[in-house]
Amino acid sequence: MKTASNQVRTTAAIFATGIGALLLILAALTVSQTAQAAGYETIDPPQNTSVSDKVEVLEYLWLGCPHCYALEPSMEEWEKTKPDYVHFVREAPALNPSWENHSRGFYAAQLLGIEQEFVTAMFEAIHEKKKPMRDKEKIAELAGTLGTDEAKFLSTMDSFAVEGKLNRARDMAIKSGISSVPSVIINGKYRTSTSISGGHEGVIAAINERAAFEKEAMNLP
Repeated sequence: MKTASNQVRTTAAIFATGIGALLLILAALTVSQTAQAAGYETIDPPQNTSVSDKVEVLEYLWLGCPHCYALEPSMEEWEKTKPDYVHFVREAPALNPSWENHSRGFYAAQLLGIEQEFVTAMFEAIHEKKKPMRDKEKIAELAGTLGTDEAKFLSTMDSFAVEGKLNRARDMAIKSGISSVPSVIINGKYRTSTSISGGHEGVIAAINERAAFEKEAMNLP
């Protein structure tokens, strides 16, 4: 039979456990709310960037993603007016096997100097014309309408250079804590997205605020 003191200790332990769980939940909610209020999350450890004399803004996307397509106009407008101290790049990691041919097409277009034209054409084909564009030949055919040789584009999709870019992008995305697209990384240190920032305007605001902060930290002109 439990003594009165044992019962008190048991009740106190249960109460303490409940309070502890509640505090953990409240702490998690506070972190989530703080991140959304700031519009970004901190990446730990920070990731390397492709430049040392500018603030890098890196967008992770998938051409088949409706959210990436929806964000694109905001990113295009931002890119037109971005400061000179900002270096903008995009990556299209195949985080899902079904994304691979889109990613191969993206990197082939990047290597052949038609990245933006290709992205625009693919977004239009997939999200406006409702074509899945998962077949390599169809992707190369679309690239051909942009003035690129179809056979060359197709061979580039299967090249070692594209394979290397695929592996590198996947590794970078994982290390940056990317779990969904579109996601934007500012100078390897901060991660934002529509879910973190609350919407398209929030993403752009987070990019601008953190980029300006990094410019001062790097003593850039």
